[in-house]
Amino acid sequence: MLVSPSGPTRPERVARGIELLTGWGLRPVLAPHAYAKQGYFAGADALRAADLDAAFADPAVRGVLCTRGGYGTQRIVDALDLAALRRDPKVVAGFSDITALQLALWRGARLATVHGPGAAWLDVRTPPVSAESLRAALMETGPVVVKRVATEETAPVVVAGTATGPLLGGNLSLLVSSVGTPDFPDLRGAILLVEDVGEAPYKVDRMLTHLRRAGVLAGLAGVAVGQFTDCADGWDVTVAQVLAERLGDLGVPVLGGLPIGHGTGQLTVPLGTPATLDADAGVLTVAPAVA
Repeated sequence: MLVSPSGPTRPERVARGIELLTGWGLRPVLAPHAYAKQGYFAGADALRAADLDAAFADPAVRGVLCTRGGYGTQRIVDALDLAALRRDPKVVAGFSDITALQLALWRGARLATVHGPGAAWLDVRTPPVSAESLRAALMETGPVVVKRVATEETAPVVVAGTATGPLLGGNLSLLVSSVGTPDFPDLRGAILLVEDVGEAPYKVDRMLTHLRRAGVLAGLAGVAVGQFTDCADGWDVTVAQVLAERLGDLGVPVLGGLPIGHGTGQLTVPLGTPATLDADAGVLTVAPAVA
């Protein structure tokens, strides 16, 4: 089922997403309020929550794909009935603002989810390699392998070593916004995934510094650094420099340059499943979220 828990979506982009999903042999169904709009939300909080609850409770629904991010998921996660997911786990996919939902599902149902493009598809940003990555993560049971791309802006952010642990995290802004809530995960022994869009280097610095001061990065096994897209301003400090400085002294392996996030060629990874980060080889390997 295609749902819109955050911002309003564009029907023409969702139509392209439906075309892709149908081509994979899936039967996409739109949630009743998938195209709703109320300001910067995809409808009222109660309607967005109702669509999620209905998808979670319907035994015929085997996957829940968010159309897009935006803003609004944090407003509804406390109202969700997660008992249905605990009884009948299903795949939930999305990214960006959907990080708030993924954190809530990990806390409330220990549900492994999928960090990947929304169903409001844009071919210019998510070309065939992105589509195949999402398809494989949703429909295949083999490990997901993502390799460092030297041309990604965060590629210079590397601290040597190998780490193992569950892959947790997602959008940095949403992670920071979740500190102090019941949904912020225990990151001890975990590999933390971070990515973001439209945040100036000093803001990335502020967010990482806040995580450090809050003590939530203590005990990390490693850090997987995805795409930090359009994260530049007028200062002569790059986002890669900020990431290297704020993550480089944690005493754990760090691997940047992973095409995971808001950039072109976005790849899909499971969240909440065992992972191995090999910073020396430039590879992140993640166990599947589907069985």
